[in-house]
Amino acid sequence: MADYTTRRVLVDNGSSVDILYYPAFQQMRLGQDQLRSVNLPLVGFGGMKVQLVGTITLPMVVGAYPQQIAKEVNFLVVDCSSSYNAIIGRLTLNIWKAVTFTYHLSVKFPTEYGEGQVQGDQLAARKCYLAMLAVDKHVQTMSIDERRITAEPTEVLEDIPLDKNNPKKFTRVG
Repeated sequence: MADYTTRRVLVDNGSSVDILYYPAFQQMRLGQDQLRSVNLPLVGFGGMKVQLVGTITLPMVVGAYPQQIAKEVNFLVVDCSSSYNAIIGRLTLNIWKAVTFTYHLSVKFPTEYGEGQVQGDQLAARKCYLAMLAVDKHVQTMSIDERRITAEPTEVLEDIPLDKNNPKKFTRVG
């Protein structure tokens, strides 16, 4: 991303935008003059509003040579805490014609030279997830009590054998 190897990028099929977090923007030593101003807030899944620092278009190279793609991505730059450096959303994934495999932490995409792939790191993903839970003060968990309601029989049930050779296989009828 912008000639920097960027780790801790969340691939999010549910996100309608691509996000670059401000600390990552600063570490890339990109100039404030490259930001385009935006006066609209970003509204998250929980309804929380985040004011944007601006937008920026950055070149991205994804994959390993020669199975790689190089595209420009429009990022919304936000100044809020996150254990991620960036989020790649639905729009970019569609432009890349990418297929995500969440179970395998993998993204595959077509290139001129065959199928390209980017592989995530399970341990790093888990650390980011746990860090996000610790950082996000707006996350509240609800305790849900499990209530099992079992119906009591209104009459005595009769055991009917299903296999004469195996007395453990039976059903009850009433």
